[in-house]
Amino acid sequence: MPNIKSAIKRVRTTESNAKENASIKTAYKTAIKNFKAAVEASKKEEATELFKVATKAVEHAANKNVIKANTASRKKSSLAKELNTIK
Repeated sequence: MPNIKSAIKRVRTTESNAKENASIKTAYKTAIKNFKAAVEASKKEEATELFKVATKAVEHAANKNVIKANTASRKKSSLAKELNTIK
């Protein structure tokens, strides 16, 4: 445990940021999981809607620097490929 006042504040800040990052990461992973479930079930309309939700969640994570921009782009591309398999 730090003794210096500013270091104590940084620990608090880091913990709150880690919680926020974890919630964003969980949200985008859940959105992707829901989309993949719809693709597996071959539900075209539902998959299209969930694709929009998943890409929005991935973009949000990239904007908040939880994941890198190239990672977000790669994930969106792979989701689009999966969506095109059921069309």
